[in-house]
Amino acid sequence: MTERKVPAKTAKSPKKALPGAAKKRTPAHGSPSEPARFYYKGNRHKQLRAFVATVKLGTLSRAAEALYLSQPSVSLQLQALERELGATLLERRRRRINLTDAGEALYELARPLVEGWDNLDRDFQARVQGLTAGKLTIAAGTSTIQYLLPELVRRYRERHPAVHLQLANVTGKDGMAMLREDKADFAVGSMLDVPHDIAWAPVRHYDPMLILPPGHPLAEKAEVTLADLSPYGLILPPQRLSTYRLVDLVFQQNQVPYQVAIEVGGWDVIKEYVAMGLGISIVTGICITEADHARLAVRNMQRWFPQRSYGVVMRKGKFLSAEARAFIDLIRPGLLTHRDYDEPGHSER
Repeated sequence: MTERKVPAKTAKSPKKALPGAAKKRTPAHGSPSEPARFYYKGNRHKQLRAFVATVKLGTLSRAAEALYLSQPSVSLQLQALERELGATLLERRRRRINLTDAGEALYELARPLVEGWDNLDRDFQARVQGLTAGKLTIAAGTSTIQYLLPELVRRYRERHPAVHLQLANVTGKDGMAMLREDKADFAVGSMLDVPHDIAWAPVRHYDPMLILPPGHPLAEKAEVTLADLSPYGLILPPQRLSTYRLVDLVFQQNQVPYQVAIEVGGWDVIKEYVAMGLGISIVTGICITEADHARLAVRNMQRWFPQRSYGVVMRKGKFLSAEARAFIDLIRPGLLTHRDYDEPGHSER
């Protein structure tokens, strides 16, 4: 058997690149010829989620805790987002995070997207299988909960018994805070001033009513004027509430003096005190029941006081869950076809 000789290996000459072939690039971290690329670039949703959480909670540490991430991770997400968008979104001042104008614009766009994504599975199941679970929080005042919502709540519970429904009994100011902090899906009630970041859809309108004890001198008058009310003590809700402010405004504009005998919260309490002869009051027609006509003298005061409108209050850009949409459809079918609630509004947080 003859022995085969293996030729000695020679150095390979460099292969020529094929025409038009792209050159393989190495990662350019700090390369002078190419801008640095962040590790977190690949997932825009994570970046936006970190951004929205940071703005809502006010600090990086709170956002990191809510997202189950480390604080450096959240910081890198934000840096990557700012670099890729080519804009400064946040200003870091001491312990707080403040939005720039660009950050404000992005926040109004990103917040409903992030909220919608987080609720996608639940809302998909709600669309396919019906509302078999979930939670709905509605902010409302005492009069709204007592007089306007009971029938709506009854119908909602009949249709969606598995939904956990929470009615937060709050003042208008506290209700606004709940909307802006995402602690309520929407609010139902009356509004005098509508902020820029809030969408307001009135659906029910009620006349102002003068209520008097039986046999009161004004009950027999054909027409009651503001001046007629001046000698009698009024029973009104506390000054912090919109009803008091509205009554005061009307008297001031007409330069008619008036006196408040009692400040007390709750329409039922006010009606009871009037029936006892402790004073007279201006109330909204929403609280007048058939039983009240039997124990009170009731006169319409629309000539002097404006109507009060009650409706749905939402934060502009708020993503509404299937549970929230179902309740709003009970208030007025097709109300959500009006798109103001989807429009971004300058936040007044």
